Amino acid sequence: MMRNNPGEISDVKTQFIEKIADNMNYFGVSTSVGRVLGIIYMQREPMTLDELSAETGMSKTRMSQVVREMIDYNIAERVFKKGVRKDLYQVEQDYYQTFVFLFTSTWQKAINKSKHFEKRLQTQLKLLQEERNLTEEEEQTVNEILIEIREWMDYYDWISRLVDFFESGEIFKHVPKKRR
Repeated sequence: MMRNNPGEISDVKTQFIEKIADNMNYFGVSTSVGRVLGIIYMQREPMTLDELSAETGMSKTRMSQVVREMIDYNIAERVFKKGVRKDLYQVEQDYYQTFVFLFTSTWQKAINKSKHFEKRLQTQLKLLQEERNLTEEEEQTVNEILIEIREWMDYYDWISRLVDFFESGEIFKHVPKKRR
């Protein structure tokens, strides 16, 4: 008969948490975020900033920054528990949904930045066309850049539709979570 050794179970949990932190790096997410995600995930219940600080050895200020980052990625949320006065934080328990949140939040930021860039550049180019007497060569260059911007925005429109495909869950109809 095998005996439970709490030290060994704790070691396995720690290894699992570190693997989650490593995997988060592949998404461009800091190991701190990954580690906190793993800790809350393995705890299987919401945790306070104080508990997370004690568990990680990070300051409460740093822990607050990490949790805010996790909320921005949509992989953590503040939850209410009757009788608890401090804020509690819970993470998504579904690995697939965590992937979707990380994938889509990163691309959504890129889409928003690109739209802003595109509008600013188009305005700048149109002002050049209106306010200056451009040579034929300059006019051709401006028009080529405008065409390139449209292609750029078509690309980001495709990414936006891909994000929608993931966020809607449609992806799982085409790539099921489990092989049949």
